[in-house]
Amino acid sequence: MMRSIFALFFAVQFTVAAQTPQVPHKMQFADMTLTIRDDARREIQKDVDALTASPRHHNIKVERAKTYFPIIEKIFEEENVPDDFKYLVLQESALIADAVSVSKAVGFWQFKDFTALEMGLRVDREIDERMNIVSSSRAAARYIKKNNGYFNNWLFALQAYQMGAGAVLRSEKESKSGEKNTEITSKTYWYVKKFLAHKVAFEELIKGQGQIQVLSYQNQSKKTLADLAKEVSVDETELIAYNKWARSGTIPDDRVYAVMIPVKGNASDIKLPETVIAKAGEASAKKVGESTVASNKKDARKKINGITAIEAKAGESVSQLAARSGVELSSFLKWNDLSISENLHEGQFYLLGKKRARAATAYHTVANGESLWSISQQYGIQMKKLKHYNRINSDNDIKPGMTMWLSARKPKNSDKTVAPTQVVQIDNSQTFAWSVNPSETEATAVATPVIAKPITVTPEPVNIVKTQEPLDSSKTLQVKEVVIPVMDTVVQQVPEVAVTTRPETHKVLPGETLYAIARQYNLGVMDLVSANNLNLQESIKPGQVLKLSESQPVENNVVTADKTLEIEHQVKTTDTLYSIARQYGVTIKELMEWNNKKDFTLSVGEKLKVKQSK
Repeated sequence: MMRSIFALFFAVQFTVAAQTPQVPHKMQFADMTLTIRDDARREIQKDVDALTASPRHHNIKVERAKTYFPIIEKIFEEENVPDDFKYLVLQESALIADAVSVSKAVGFWQFKDFTALEMGLRVDREIDERMNIVSSSRAAARYIKKNNGYFNNWLFALQAYQMGAGAVLRSEKESKSGEKNTEITSKTYWYVKKFLAHKVAFEELIKGQGQIQVLSYQNQSKKTLADLAKEVSVDETELIAYNKWARSGTIPDDRVYAVMIPVKGNASDIKLPETVIAKAGEASAKKVGESTVASNKKDARKKINGITAIEAKAGESVSQLAARSGVELSSFLKWNDLSISENLHEGQFYLLGKKRARAATAYHTVANGESLWSISQQYGIQMKKLKHYNRINSDNDIKPGMTMWLSARKPKNSDKTVAPTQVVQIDNSQTFAWSVNPSETEATAVATPVIAKPITVTPEPVNIVKTQEPLDSSKTLQVKEVVIPVMDTVVQQVPEVAVTTRPETHKVLPGETLYAIARQYNLGVMDLVSANNLNLQESIKPGQVLKLSESQPVENNVVTADKTLEIEHQVKTTDTLYSIARQYGVTIKELMEWNNKKDFTLSVGEKLKVKQSK
C-alpha cells in the first residue's frame, strides 16, 4: 500500500514538472517581438518555476483569471490597450480585490491613493474603486496608455507602470519610439522580466470558462448590497465578497458603479432589476466609473498671467478636473491652493501651471465677496506674494473698496483704499530702439571699437515719488544740467552664433511621441500639452498638427561666449529702469528679461539682477 502511495506521489510530481511552462527564445508582447537571450531566459524561468511550484495556488490564480479576464479584455479593447497587459494584474495583486502592498498601494491594479484620484477613481471611507475590477481596470488602461503616449513603446509603458514615466525618461537614453523588435537580457529592468514570467506561467492555462462567472450590473440608484442580494437572489456574503469596493455596504448614486454579481452555472438564470448593461466582457453603453458630469461640452480654456487655465463643469470634483486636464493631482492642488476635499465652482477657471510672483496688472480693487484666494486665482499671482505686497495676513485684513497691490509692495503709510495714479514718470522724450515685449529677441550686432566722449544731458523735469511718504503730485523737482562722464570703453567682438528659427507648428509623423517631438525642438512635454490643450489620456495621431511655443531663434553656439558676472542692485527711491540701465551700460529690455519684469514698476529695496562681462 505504501509503495503505491509513494509511486502515485512521484508520478504527480513528475507530471507537474513536465507541465511547467518553458520560456521561449522569442515572445510576442503587444505589437513587439522580443528576443530572449539565454541569461534572461534563465532568470525568467526561475520565476515561472516559482509561480507554478504549488499546483493548488497556481490553479486558484488561474480560476480567478478565468473569472475576471473577460471583463479586463473588453475594457482594454475599448481603451486600445494591448491585451497582453492583462497579465500585469496577476503580477500586481494576484487578482485579490483588497490586496495592500507595503507602500500602501491597494486593489487589483495596486494604485496609491493619489494616483487613483488622478485617474478619476473615488477613494474615501465609503467607496474605494481601486477594489472594483471594472473601474480600476479602466483606470489602469488609461494610465498605461498615457505612459505610452510619452514613448510610443509598450515595453517602456510597462516599465513606467512600476517606476513612473519620469524615471524611465531619465534612465533610458534612447527613445526607441515605435520599436517593433527588441532584446531581453539580464540587464533588462527586473519588473519587465517578472511580467514576462507571469505571461508564460498563465497564458496557456486561462482558456475556457471559469467555475464562477460575473455579471457587471450598472447601478444608478442608492441601495445596499443586502437589498440587491435579495432582489437578484444571490447569497449576500458572496455578493459582498465580490464588491469590497463598497466599504460601507451601500452603493451611492453620485455616479454609475459596476456591481459584480457572481454566478455559478448558467448566468441567464439570474434576473436583475432594471437593465444588465454588461455580462463579463460585453460592451457597455456608458463606461462605468464616469461621473454624471456632462462630457460632451468642449473644454473651455484661457490664459491667466501667461498660465493656461481650465473651466470647471457642474458637479466636477478636484480629481476629475485634474484627470480631464491631463495633469498630476498633487500639482493641480498645489497650483490652485486647494485641498482634495474642496468643492469646485462651476464656471470657475483653475490654473494648470505654477502661479507667478507678480501679476500682469498693477492694482485690483476688492469687490464684495472676494477673498485672497479668488484674487490670487483671478490674476495668477502667488498667495504669499499677494500677502507680502499688501502687508496682510488673512482675509480678515481686506475689505470691499480696498486697493490690492499686485506687482510691488505697498508703502507702509499709504492709504489702503486709494491706488496711486503714478508710481514713476519716465521722460517720454527719450527714444528707445527696443520693444517692451520681453519675448522678442534682440538682434546681436558686432561693434567697432570706439572711444566715448563725455555726454551732456539736460533731462526734463521729473516727478519724484518717495514711497515712504504720501504722494504729492504738486511737488516737482527741477534737475540741473548734469554731466555724465562715460569711461573709455572698448567693445569686444561678439562670438558668432548660428541661429535656427523654430517653426510655429509640427505635423505628427507615424510613430512619433510627445516626448520625441519635445526633444526635437528643445521643449518640455508639458509645454506641448499646454500649447495644444492636449489630453494625456489620448495619444497623438499621425497627421495631427501641433503648435510649438512662440517662434524664436534657437541658438547653437559655435564659439563659447564670454563669461558674465551677475551683480545685485538694490533699488533706491530715485531709481528708474532707465537710470539703472544707464548706470550699468545695459538695455532696459535686458533688465526686464533678467528679472522677469512685465512693466516698469520698481519697489524701494527691491533687488535686481544685472549681468556684466568679466
